[in-house]
Amino acid sequence: MENRFLGLLEKSVKTHWNLPAFTDMGGDTYSYKEVARWMEKLHILLEKAGIRPEDKVALVGANSAHWAICFFGILAYGAVAVPILHEFNTDNIHHILNHAEAKALFVSKSSWEKLDEQAIPHIQLIVCLDDYSLIKSTSREARDAIDNMDEFFGQAYPDFTPEAIHYYIEDPEKLAVLNYTSGTTSSSKGVMLPYRSLWSNTQVAADRLPFIHAGDNIVCLLPMAHMYGLAFEVLNSFNKGCHVHFIVGRPAPQIVAHAYQTVRPRLILAVPLIIERAVKNYIFPVVGKPLVRFLLRVPYVSALIRERIADGLNKAFGDNFEELVIGGAALNKDVERLLRAIHFRYTVGYGMTECGPLIAYAQWDEFKPGSVGRIIDRMEVRIESDDPKRKVGEIWVRGMNNMLGYYKNPEATSEVMTPDGWMRTGDLGTVDADGFLFIRGRCKTMILGPNGQNIYPEEIENKLNSLPLVVESLVVSDGKKLTALIYPDWKQIDSLGMTSHDVEREMEQYVKQVNRCVPRYCKISRFEMRKNDFAKTPKKSIKRYLYQKPLS
Repeated sequence: MENRFLGLLEKSVKTHWNLPAFTDMGGDTYSYKEVARWMEKLHILLEKAGIRPEDKVALVGANSAHWAICFFGILAYGAVAVPILHEFNTDNIHHILNHAEAKALFVSKSSWEKLDEQAIPHIQLIVCLDDYSLIKSTSREARDAIDNMDEFFGQAYPDFTPEAIHYYIEDPEKLAVLNYTSGTTSSSKGVMLPYRSLWSNTQVAADRLPFIHAGDNIVCLLPMAHMYGLAFEVLNSFNKGCHVHFIVGRPAPQIVAHAYQTVRPRLILAVPLIIERAVKNYIFPVVGKPLVRFLLRVPYVSALIRERIADGLNKAFGDNFEELVIGGAALNKDVERLLRAIHFRYTVGYGMTECGPLIAYAQWDEFKPGSVGRIIDRMEVRIESDDPKRKVGEIWVRGMNNMLGYYKNPEATSEVMTPDGWMRTGDLGTVDADGFLFIRGRCKTMILGPNGQNIYPEEIENKLNSLPLVVESLVVSDGKKLTALIYPDWKQIDSLGMTSHDVEREMEQYVKQVNRCVPRYCKISRFEMRKNDFAKTPKKSIKRYLYQKPLS
């Protein structure tokens, strides 16, 4: 078994040389050989620009084949990749580039248009991701390399064969990726991920997803600037010799649906919001019909109906996937019950950027409903509770996936890392006798009730979010009472011809319905409807820290 991440990368390039590697949907396709060629050209450019191994090289742009090529090229050169979500605001991108001390920047044209070169004066090399054209260079040699790249490449590789490929020999403990979070409870921090974390995550996928083979198709939907999408839609796929299809531009629902239908991916990765909306919009209305509810109680007929529902959902995702992996959070319980009832091939994993990202996972056929899987290989878990199986406590993890710490932030690092290697996740949970992990909420979101009770707002929100006209919700406290901030499904409301008074009355009934099935200390005292959705992280989790005080 190859025990280095760049060793895995090099082996995959050599093994899958003539297979298709990356495709921009509606655009160009690159074979593994062509990816390798561009990576070597990138190495020539970085060297001519005076960029050295361990220097920081940033990436800003939407998902694309060029983005992936540059990312792999940066790592294979021995430099540190700094992926930055292109949806960050301009000031945040400037701050990250300066804080990371990036010496080079690969940026899409659309992202560059909103940046100010004067705000990032220390960057020596800026290259357009769209066409590899030069935007800025302080090195004449780099400009010469851009203008005469084919000549330089021909001199370096007169015969470009797999045997010519030799990537950087990394130290597993050295920094590989500096990934800035956009968390639910705090502002961005630079997570330092070493090569061992990339290797371990990639190896877990190789070991635990045996149904993925060279040549299989994968749709890349999640942002590559976030570790979830990067690790399992791209790193794992490249290691396995898969063909990754990038949705270029904004992934509108109709575009995503078309991608699944045409690509027919072998593995699908999603966040809870995507699958919950699909179920609520397309399945709940059918299941909720009186005749369907009646027929579901008739054994033979119910089996046929469940099969029809499952077929419809499978076809929506291309009808070729072995498993749909949901990350970011546990599923809404009503949605999960339905998926189990129709034997849908899904599973829920658990991770965080600080672990690059994986912590827990189980294949769909052994997965326990309500859990987030088992602790993965090379990681261990500890619940800070005197009864970890029944009493909720903070989840601590230790192992190869763990980060080195937060970049230039020793205070934040010491808050989560212990001297003996444990990392405090900030999540609350339990672990059962079979090793399955169950998430209850976050330490920072847990609300202390007026009489000292622990209130987990996520549990109340799940009940609200399962109701027909609710897209999402957030439960906050003023210290005494709970307020539900609700974002209704305004599109559906308009289609039903409902007035504002109708909606208000419906939401009142929803709140009463939820209050009937929660303890007294968890009851919602008031609610407020939002016209716009909540600000989100790359994982589509709500940035809770922005809404700590209820709206007045």
